Amino acid sequence: MKFIGFALALAKYVNNETEFEEKRGLINQQLHFVGYQYNNNGKFSEIKRATTISEAQQRADNLKSKLEQRNTHVEIIKYCKAELLANNYFHSVFEANKGLFERIREKSLYNEDGIKLIEHVFSSNPILIINNFQSTSEKREHSGFCDILKGLCGMFRNPTAHEPKIEWYISEQDALEILAMISYCHRRLDKAHKIR
Repeated sequence: MKFIGFALALAKYVNNETEFEEKRGLINQQLHFVGYQYNNNGKFSEIKRATTISEAQQRADNLKSKLEQRNTHVEIIKYCKAELLANNYFHSVFEANKGLFERIREKSLYNEDGIKLIEHVFSSNPILIINNFQSTSEKREHSGFCDILKGLCGMFRNPTAHEPKIEWYISEQDALEILAMISYCHRRLDKAHKIR
């Protein structure tokens, strides 16, 4: 494990993250037989030992395949395909969030970013609506969707923009769940329409 940690030291791959992730995936296929995995933050963690070759390969399978099995929205793949193929959880989340906000800009024709974009596009006088926006329930649902977008911006986009990668660890499970939330938002945007 010391040798693996030395050979795959993060500093050696600063300019070639794809190579790091490819090597990490191959090494993890072997480590899974002894109950360990090497994470993208450069640390090891204990896992349940794999007992078959297919089990070890499945665990090391890339994030993109797992998202496809969950029927994740195609916009996720569009904006972070390279990061998903490399099992780069940190940058997959970062790029998927940027992609979500880019899609909101494209649909609304409003060129802002972050909270300012969300508040303008989905305010009480919205540019885009996700339902008929007539009844009290529909307006509350719309407001709740606006809050989800603000939460995604504040929790998963801004920290990744301001923190070094090695200090903001995202596990595979975290990445899958965050990307599922972003996928849900894309599905709601599929049916959103512009009213002004």
